[in-house]
Amino acid sequence: MSFGKELIQSANEALAIARGDAEPAGAFVPETVNVAAIRRKQGLSQAAFAKRYGLSLGTLRDWEQERRAPDRSAVVLLSLIDREPELVAKTLALS
Repeated sequence: MSFGKELIQSANEALAIARGDAEPAGAFVPETVNVAAIRRKQGLSQAAFAKRYGLSLGTLRDWEQERRAPDRSAVVLLSLIDREPELVAKTLALS
C-alpha cells in the first residue's frame, strides 16, 4: 500500500473513532511517578536532586508541580532512581 493510501485509511479510521463508529485499537497510558516523593525520600533539595542526576532544575520543578509530565524514558530513569539511587548516582558520575 502506498503512503498516500495509508494516510487516507488512517484519516478515515480516526474520523470513525471520533464519530463513535469505531473503537481505537489501543491507547497508551503512560505510567506516572511521584517525582517529589522520590526526591524527598532521599532528603535532597530540588537543586541537589537535579544536579545529582543530571536533570534540569526547571524540568524537575515542572514535573513536581505537574505543569509537565516526564516522558517514558524519564519515568524509567526516575523509577531506577527510586529503587537504586546510589547505583544511578554512581553510574552517572562515571559518565
